[in-house]
Amino acid sequence: MASGSAPAMAEPFPAEGLPLAQAREAVLAALSASLLVESVPLQEALGRLSAAPVLAAESVPGFRASILDGYAISTPEPPAPGTRWQLVGRSAPGAPYGAELGAGEAIRILTGAPLPTGAQRVLPQEQVQCPTASTLELVEPVSDQPWIRAADEEASAGQQLLAAGTRLGAAELARLASCGISQLAVTVRPRLGLLITGDELTPPGERRPPGAIWESNGTLLESLLTRLGYPVAQRRVVADDPAALRLALQELAAGSDVVVSTGGVSAGDSDWIRPLLAELGEVAFWKLFLKPGRPFAFGSLQGPSGQAIPFFGLPGNPVAAAITALQLLWPALQQLEGAKPQLLPRLQLPLAQDLRRRAGRPELARARLHVDGSGAPMAWLEGSQASSRIGSLQEADLLLELPAEATQLEAGTLVWAQLLRLPIF
Repeated sequence: MASGSAPAMAEPFPAEGLPLAQAREAVLAALSASLLVESVPLQEALGRLSAAPVLAAESVPGFRASILDGYAISTPEPPAPGTRWQLVGRSAPGAPYGAELGAGEAIRILTGAPLPTGAQRVLPQEQVQCPTASTLELVEPVSDQPWIRAADEEASAGQQLLAAGTRLGAAELARLASCGISQLAVTVRPRLGLLITGDELTPPGERRPPGAIWESNGTLLESLLTRLGYPVAQRRVVADDPAALRLALQELAAGSDVVVSTGGVSAGDSDWIRPLLAELGEVAFWKLFLKPGRPFAFGSLQGPSGQAIPFFGLPGNPVAAAITALQLLWPALQQLEGAKPQLLPRLQLPLAQDLRRRAGRPELARARLHVDGSGAPMAWLEGSQASSRIGSLQEADLLLELPAEATQLEAGTLVWAQLLRLPIF
């Protein structure tokens, strides 16, 4: 392909672009889950997808334990105030009392410590006194609560702790650690190759020539994808030169399971990505009926063995690139990893202020979750919604789903919103 202006392409695609839901359906229908599995240490499994069920090898904690600091006795029923016991020992976490507890005997016991054989109840320390160093006396009425944690409270032997296909969060990993699990089988994540294109791009920290901009899409997308659990394996920044772009696409396809580009996917004189995708693979669809994010391409590149490598051509404007990555690339990566794709959770919220916009495309507007004086949640829009303004992503809690035909939305109008914050556990 000669250098110069990018060639015009025939348009077998809808003039306005595919609606987002239809585009997502087309992407997911084109992709198959990976069946590859690897074993990783528990400490490296955060965010990964379990490949097999995990069973408890034994009961956990494996012994009856005290729920609070107090005194263990052998009486199963609540004793009456004034009852006395002989103090015969002590049980602490990691240092259990080694003998059987007999009638009329008591031991000092700490929270989490094992109960000895024969112990049926723990008396809270606030309800007893020790008239002598070896005597315990109950001074207050006690409840029916025995204050004993069961030996299989966390898990019983053979119990399933984790199903295959579970996304591993902090709670899952902590529970597995508490059951002695140190190694996990997880599905292999797709290797990502990221291509950032543009003649105008200058690395941050370098002097910026006239008309140039500091390159930020690479940082934005790599950080976002890493946060979502999909680290970028290769990252290239290439000028709008067809020969250099062709070579970069071929090299990324040879060493990646998914290739993602940003910029150069529209229909301008320097937009080479789409024609190169048609040359080196296939363009499945182009353009989204969405704001921001219209210039988006999905297809495949031919890999070194003739296999189809999924390709996502994201817009060049950073906000549009991030939003289309969330809406289309993220679900695809989940499916390739072997998970059922999970989208951002949605809820309905009232607008905190009047909103005026031009009819056109459906819009995903960046907003903050605001709480009014009565404690009611609301959606608050602030500042420009331009797709080039990265600042609109800062402190954004929501993506508001604004209908294409909406022009005037009054304060209090209910709108659907996608929640951007990730779960903690």
